[in-house]
Amino acid sequence: MAKPTDIRKSNVIIYNGVPHAVLSMLHSTQGRGAGFVQTTLRNLKNGSSTTVKFRTTENVEFCHTTQKTLEFSYVDGDVYHFIHPETFEDYSLPENILSDDKKWLVEGHEYAILFVNDEPVSLELPANIVIEVKEAREGLRGDTSSAPTKPVTLVNGVVVQVPLFIKTGDKLRIRTEDNAYISRA
Repeated sequence: MAKPTDIRKSNVIIYNGVPHAVLSMLHSTQGRGAGFVQTTLRNLKNGSSTTVKFRTTENVEFCHTTQKTLEFSYVDGDVYHFIHPETFEDYSLPENILSDDKKWLVEGHEYAILFVNDEPVSLELPANIVIEVKEAREGLRGDTSSAPTKPVTLVNGVVVQVPLFIKTGDKLRIRTEDNAYISRA
């Protein structure tokens, strides 16, 4: 058992008998009383988030985690399947755990999957991804006031704003955090 002051962002702890990922933490001390650690936790079983305060006198149980790079293979109903590129072992994650991250899953791309006790529990998206433009309208001639952009649809269905020179079939580097165009790939 460890103390709450040992908690760091991206640790996985057991809270109410279920593994939770630490999204953020803040250690605070009060004048006379004992300090506390306020955390934002994401339940790795159902994807819900909660804010929890731990007193510094409490104990916390950390989980042993591993991370594997797996290739996204296919979707079967609400289950997303990933394949280990060397052993061809199949792993699956339910849709409710992936939440909004599922829109960035492209067949054949590799993703980091977090495992707790040899069971896949969450997906970690790369900071940016290379993806093809499915549909792009032509930019209007003379539409060059300040940094003009146009909407394009990517092969995964996400619409992003890009410069006017981008065409259908171009491969783009997109930041997954905020759907922002970075550059052509």
